[in-house]
Amino acid sequence: MRSLTNTPTRYGWAMIILHWLIGIVFIGQFALGFVMVRTASQRTSFELIQLHKSFGFLLLGLVILRIAWRLGNAAPALPASVGALERRTAPLAHFALYALQIALPLSGWALVSVSTLEIPTMPFDLFVMPNLPLAVSDASESFWIAAHWYLAYAGIALVAVHVAAALRHHFLLRDTVLARMITPSSGGEENGRSIRS
Repeated sequence: MRSLTNTPTRYGWAMIILHWLIGIVFIGQFALGFVMVRTASQRTSFELIQLHKSFGFLLLGLVILRIAWRLGNAAPALPASVGALERRTAPLAHFALYALQIALPLSGWALVSVSTLEIPTMPFDLFVMPNLPLAVSDASESFWIAAHWYLAYAGIALVAVHVAAALRHHFLLRDTVLARMITPSSGGEENGRSIRS
């Protein structure tokens, strides 16, 4: 149970698994969205869109679960090597990531809800997901297509910055910022720095 929840220096297994699972789904959704609108076969494109919608609802559920878990489990303190400026900006960056990971699937849900095609959404063919109470129209569909597109590119840009920052901590600053999101074990640490030759 101790390794499931966060500790003062490390994330627990619950947050670690949610972090990487959400990251994989988020990046996968961007790749899938990029491919599905460029596929020549209408049948293949339709199937990819349905899969994209399914993973979108999965992403929304995982992010809500992660936020709920985060509210009940304090995040580990940053290592002493992290500067004052980064300590102030890191929470803002994490908030932006959470916000985009919520806004992006919600914008997709809004898009299918206002679509004039009115194709039912069935996540992984398990059940029919009801539409949001929004008016169906071409204008609304165009708006949500643009919103979804811009949010997707903003999200992937923010993820790229997040990954670059994590790699900087691991390879240049050589602290435990990345390592603590890989395993809850506290072995090999000293004053917030990894003991590596």
